[in-house]
Amino acid sequence: MYQPDVFAFPEEGQSGPSLLPPPGVPSLWRVDVARHSGQAARVAPGILDAGELDRAAHLVVDADRECYVASHVALRILLGARLGVAPGAVPLTREPCPSCGGPHGRPATGGGVHFSLSHTRGVALLAFADVPVGVDVELLPKTGVVSEIAGQLHPAESRELAELPEELRPAAFGRVWTRKEAYLKGEGIGLADGLAAEHVGTGPRPGPGPAGWTITDVRVPAGYAAAVAVRAAGQPAARDGDRRR
Repeated sequence: MYQPDVFAFPEEGQSGPSLLPPPGVPSLWRVDVARHSGQAARVAPGILDAGELDRAAHLVVDADRECYVASHVALRILLGARLGVAPGAVPLTREPCPSCGGPHGRPATGGGVHFSLSHTRGVALLAFADVPVGVDVELLPKTGVVSEIAGQLHPAESRELAELPEELRPAAFGRVWTRKEAYLKGEGIGLADGLAAEHVGTGPRPGPGPAGWTITDVRVPAGYAAAVAVRAAGQPAARDGDRRR
């Protein structure tokens, strides 16, 4: 299980922390939104681009807006430190989608570092690596939500959940969901290709998972689940026919 570093806003005039993990190992950062939302809101107009500011302004729930702003400001600070540019000058783009070729694949900087961002109420996670990477953090669901969605998972995962006592299912579901989402985000395909294609497991440790990827759980505060997925160096993106069913 990975222990993320806790992000702290740099003092004025200082750059963000360096992002130099060993090859194939992700650098993980957790943003404490409650602690940093005020400072993030103050610096956001000089760091976020017009599209990010517009999206933040249209989030009607305060907690959602605070989480979005804090996580995206932190992302730009960390990327700027890695790329040697000001946070507001980081060039954020989208790679082509591996499934359809549309402009909605993995977020990218145009070269230099791979990254992924995930946020939910109160917590945000950022992952950086020299290879494609995906990260996900989620609040644990209620038992009723688990019952509604479990049937959409890989058949073996559905069986694993059904065999657990009801009170253990939310944590197990959180593990399998974040593992699956992290991998799909790393591939740049999201959930559109379905939840049943790969078996990543619901247990305390991830299963072998998709070929060419390493999936690891991430330590987060109680009530949340999180995971990170890292592609092996030189491993090509999966195609629809390559994914196990």
